[in-house]
Formats: sequence, C-alpha cells, structure tokens
Amino acid sequence: MKNYKLLTPGPLTTTETVKKEMLFDHCTWDDDYKAITQKIRRQLLALAHVEEEEYTAVLMQGSGSFGVESVLTSVTGTEDKLLIVSNGAYGERMEDIAKHAGLSYRIYHQDYDKIPDAEEIGRILTEDPSITHVAMVHSETTSGILNGIQAVGKTVKAHGCTFIVDAMSSFGGVDIPVKDWGIDFIISSANKCIQGVPGFSFIIADRQKLIESAGKARSLCLDLYDQWKTMEKDGKWRFTSPTHTVLAFSRALDEMEEEGGIPARSRRYYENNRLLIKRMKEMGIQTYISQEHQGPVITTFLYPENHDFSFGDMYEYIKDRGYAIYPGKVTEADTFRIGNIGEIYEEDIEKVCGILKEFLEGR
Repeated sequence: MKNYKLLTPGPLTTTETVKKEMLFDHCTWDDDYKAITQKIRRQLLALAHVEEEEYTAVLMQGSGSFGVESVLTSVTGTEDKLLIVSNGAYGERMEDIAKHAGLSYRIYHQDYDKIPDAEEIGRILTEDPSITHVAMVHSETTSGILNGIQAVGKTVKAHGCTFIVDAMSSFGGVDIPVKDWGIDFIISSANKCIQGVPGFSFIIADRQKLIESAGKARSLCLDLYDQWKTMEKDGKWRFTSPTHTVLAFSRALDEMEEEGGIPARSRRYYENNRLLIKRMKEMGIQTYISQEHQGPVITTFLYPENHDFSFGDMYEYIKDRGYAIYPGKVTEADTFRIGNIGEIYEEDIEKVCGILKEFLEGR
C-alpha cells in the first residue's frame, strides 16, 4: 500500500515514535498500565489549566462522538433541559444524540459560515429559564470555523447553566483555559491535536458537577460518573480499554511537551493554515468562511469557478502524489477541505499546493 500523509481533521499523520508505542501488548489490570492512565489524566488537566481539586479527567472508550454522547446523556437529567448551539454537522449530531436519548432540548441554529451569537444565546436563556445545560462545538470542522466559546461561556455562567463544549478538533491545538472560560465539561479525542491514534475520547469535567450527575446516565457503557468512579481509584477502566491507543497517546502527550506545549503546536498549526490559504488564493481558490473566524485546524475551500472536475478526480491525483484531503461537508456550495494538523509542516503545505496547481493546470 502506498503511504500518504493525512491533511484531515483527524485521524491524522502521527510520528513514527507514537506508532512504535503500539508494538507493546499491555495487560489492562497491570499496575504499570494503570499508572500510564493516571499520568495521562494529570497531563490533560495541566493542558486545560485546571487544578485537580476542582476538575478531573475521564477517559472513555470509543470515538469522539462516544465522548459527546457520554456527557450529554450522563449529566442532563430527566428534570433538566439542554440548549444545543449548532452551526454545523457536529452541532446537529448533538441534536441526534438528544433525540435518541429522549433528552429535553432546544436547538439554536446558526448559518454554517457564521459563529453563534452570545447575545442571542443569552436571550434564549432569559426567555426559557427551564434550560439548565448549554452545549456547543468549538472547532466546527464542517466549515473550519472556530466558534467563540469564551463569550458564550460568560453568558452561560451568568444564567447559572452548565456549559458543555465539544473541543474535539481544537483541544491541544488552541489554548483553552477551561475554568476561566466557564466550561464545566470539555470533550476531545485521542486522534486529534495531541496527535495520538483513534480509540478513546476524554472528558475534562468540573468535579462537583460530575459528582452531581450520579445516577442520571441513560447508558451503561457511556455512564460518565461510573467510568470516573472506577478510574479514580487506581486508573482502571471499567471495561476493556484500547491499550495500544493509550500507550500511543501517552507518548504523544510527551512529544507535545517536547515540542513546546500548546503554544508551540498552536503556532505551527496557525502558520500551516495561513500559508495554505495564501497559496490557495494565489491559484484563485477562496475560503468558504471569513478570515476573522477561520480556525487553524481545517479550511473549507470553494471550487474554482467553471471547474470541470470532480472531487474524486482531484482526490486521487493528490493521493497518488502523497497526500489525502477531505471532501466538502456544507450543502449550499461546492467545496472541499484541507486540514493542517498532525505531523504536518510548512513543507507539506507547499507540496500539496504545488500538486493541486499541477492538477488544475492539467485540466
């Protein structure tokens, strides 16, 4: 199989050293393995700028969506009501979760190319005092937009509600002072900006609010409180954990620290993104959203005017030359997406843009 790099929002291209960690077969009951889980939990709290007395970290088997479903269905009780803030496919997935679980909810839709308005959220919360929880996505990879969770968090806290943030594709790549921004539960995944591999999600939670959620879960396997209670004892997971993924993630966390932590990684991602947009504009290819709200994770581009090729043609041409990109996800325009997180550097951005230029000139 021909090797290629992933210009996607995750899974992403990892280092050889992260991959090599998965060559070891670990026993889930082993004290050394449980110590690795505890190490990961401490490191995640440090990245979130929170103290162990107030916040805790829980690892949950499954993809990022499992983590989101775990939080929504574990902390929103039968007497509670959830406000979902959506401007993309992943906000809409929250609504799908709420429907399947029978949660009481309301949804505020915003256009895919605009950020949700904190003032409008405040108006909704004032109008409907039965709302107890607010959930939204930070980096909405549908469009590449980076939503203003800091402003929304301030509004949510002013109304005494619990704030849940899906930071799947931003945590570790964008600095998020969790407590300072009023976030009670923040969710991300092993295979995103920390640059591990797929297999589990993680939740950084306000300790008291997590304790208060005991008995509310609508799922056995995704019961966040029970998972935490077991893990808090000595690092043991309730059910079989993805041992190889855990080892890789531990190594990825160490490599992130070696790179210079979130500031250095964020800088690399932003530099990749700015270079990508610049090179694409030179080819006459425009971004779907404005620069003001463009996140550093993935960018949605509009097809050139009067194009005569399909995404499949372009994808295969680029893949054959060493890179994989993403199809568009917005519905009202012809778009494609290019991510720049993972073990990706400016030389990769230059190469893929050169390949795309060759493709366009050959049409």
